[in-house]
Amino acid sequence: MKLCLFFLVVFCLPIHAQKLTISAYEKRWAALHPVAALKVKYLNKKLTTVYTEIKSSNALDSFSNGGKLDAFRHCFYMAAFAQKIKVQKLRSLGVAHERGNYAQFLKSFFEEGEVPDSLSSVMDLRNNELGFAIGLAYQNVDLDALKMIVIEKIKSGDAVIMNRNRQGLYLSCDNVPLEIPKIKLPWNLPKCLVASNLIYKD
Repeated sequence: MKLCLFFLVVFCLPIHAQKLTISAYEKRWAALHPVAALKVKYLNKKLTTVYTEIKSSNALDSFSNGGKLDAFRHCFYMAAFAQKIKVQKLRSLGVAHERGNYAQFLKSFFEEGEVPDSLSSVMDLRNNELGFAIGLAYQNVDLDALKMIVIEKIKSGDAVIMNRNRQGLYLSCDNVPLEIPKIKLPWNLPKCLVASNLIYKD
């Protein structure tokens, strides 16, 4: 029975839209937390519908990696999960997800159009924490209301994103454009985290 439940949850475990593979770390998390994993699976389809709507509308920006849209994805999913699942379990899921991203980096695999890097993991984990806080503070609101709360938090600068210009070019903390190598990317790229109320400039 436990084995059947394990395979049931891991086939639909991905915690974010458009993630095509499930890492060994996430599978291990599902095996340790099968009931929580079933809840993640159940909620994921509804959350992905909302995320796709926000992505299509450009309500925040078009940057699904390192931008306000990315911050929304992490905050919103984790806020919704936190309404139903203990934060301690979700935090370990977030860590498992980022460990999977590091494994993707080692194989030069893409996530949301880019190879993962160290600061992206820091950004994701910090935005997860904001999601937990929102989910605990608004446990009884529906997904539509939760969506608007997360959007307002991002617009007010409570989340973190990567410093970049309007064209999407990453900037250092001194606002100097970064030249990101096309091949053999290092794990530690000199990107810069800033508050999510950043106004992109040319």
